[in-house]
Amino acid sequence: MLSRRHLMALALPCLTAPTSVLADWEVNMTPGVTDVSQAVFDLHMIIFWICVVIGVVVFGVMFYSIFAHRKSKGAVPAQFHESTTVEVIWTIIPFAILIGMAIPATGTLIKMYDTSDADIEILITGYQWKWKYEYLNEKVSFFSNMSTTQEQIYNFDEKGEHYLLEVDEPVVIPVGKKVKFLVTAADVIHSWWVPALAVKRDAIPGTVNESWTRVNEPGIYRGQCAELCGKDHAFMPVVVKAVSENEYQEWVLAKQELARQEFELNNKEWTMEELMARGEQVYQRACVACHQANGLGLPPAFPALKDSPVALGPMEGHIDMILNGVKGTSMQAFADQLSEVDIAAVTTYERNAWGNNVGDMATPKMVAERKGQ
Repeated sequence: MLSRRHLMALALPCLTAPTSVLADWEVNMTPGVTDVSQAVFDLHMIIFWICVVIGVVVFGVMFYSIFAHRKSKGAVPAQFHESTTVEVIWTIIPFAILIGMAIPATGTLIKMYDTSDADIEILITGYQWKWKYEYLNEKVSFFSNMSTTQEQIYNFDEKGEHYLLEVDEPVVIPVGKKVKFLVTAADVIHSWWVPALAVKRDAIPGTVNESWTRVNEPGIYRGQCAELCGKDHAFMPVVVKAVSENEYQEWVLAKQELARQEFELNNKEWTMEELMARGEQVYQRACVACHQANGLGLPPAFPALKDSPVALGPMEGHIDMILNGVKGTSMQAFADQLSEVDIAAVTTYERNAWGNNVGDMATPKMVAERKGQ
């Protein structure tokens, strides 16, 4: 038997553990930061305590009966076949309990599915393995990719604070405004989930599911894809940044200006060095998951680009493959995912990286011509 000294020695690390360690023992839901998430939490606690009371009563009666009416005390079992009173009681009581649970549950579900009168509408499209956000009223759209580095993923570098839950472009929404989410997918089934907002909607190709939120507190709220969607399912985080109305309007104007500048880049005279530098960034963001940083891929599902017939072959075929993808394979069509400048840059990079050294370069004009055919 353990002595008091041994028990204290075992308990001391738990008492002195940092909060981040103790948080790993959290087993309950969190209230979240929206009225709906608070309603869901309250409903959860109501149902939980109802279940606790039922469990205490049922098991209490059972254990009391086992103890007080055991054979060693001379208890003789009663002989009866049916009791109308008992059957009525054990039908009415569960029915009343279910009605009592259904009333608050129905009210909460009505709140969750009421997407009317939204101030902002955002179309969310799941891709393998990234999210696209389109602000339908503000004419703003962008892709959000995980920003955790490959070095961290493969343990070559120390992992960051938000490992696998950080992105290059968060969703920005204003505090106090009703934001409607239209959720769909371009390839396979995904699921857009942010626990703090109490929002989880499946993203299904050909179907648009709706949800909404109204965040009460500024902050950054993280989630991820909650539907197994392929090799890099674990690498599609969601980050929502709630800001003040003024900061949101400034962000919208900045994104619109950035889109205008990006469009103007189509007419720029690019050098090989500029395209290679931009192409490497695009490759790291959009291609590295399948084709790897060294261009060797993961054959046979994800073929190598180093010394490949595509990268060493005609420029037109290379561009067409990036634009349209390859049917029946994991190679997606990037015509709607990347700008003409980015496609020209990544094409140039793939044709001249890893020792390919073809020596030619694509231009946004060439991409636009191939896209128009």
